[in-house]
Amino acid sequence: QLQACGGGAVQAGGSLRLSCAASGRTFSNNGMGWFRQAPGKEREFVASIGWSGERVYYADSVKGRFTISRDIRKGTLYLQMNDLQPEDTAVYYCAAHRRSHTLTHAAGYDYWGQGTQVTVSS
Repeated sequence: QLQACGGGAVQAGGSLRLSCAASGRTFSNNGMGWFRQAPGKEREFVASIGWSGERVYYADSVKGRFTISRDIRKGTLYLQMNDLQPEDTAVYYCAAHRRSHTLTHAAGYDYWGQGTQVTVSS
């Protein structure tokens, strides 16, 4: 129901824009988020957005570099990633939950995309 894309390989300082499209149902009234998982590490929170797009929340590690947004009409979630660093290398997942607010805990999310790989070289 969620399909993430836009990952790739970039050099440090580069940018990527991830997209997450919904199919089969709309998530226009749901809070959504991005998580990432690096090899050998647990999945970690990156950013979250409320149903209207007005409320957003970021992990400290990406604050000021990443921007989460959503196009409710298109049913698409975005993550603009600027000034990427090698430590940002991970598989990035989009997710949605049944409530409307922002949420930082992965366990609270009910729907997950398949993940897209982001690799940043130094």
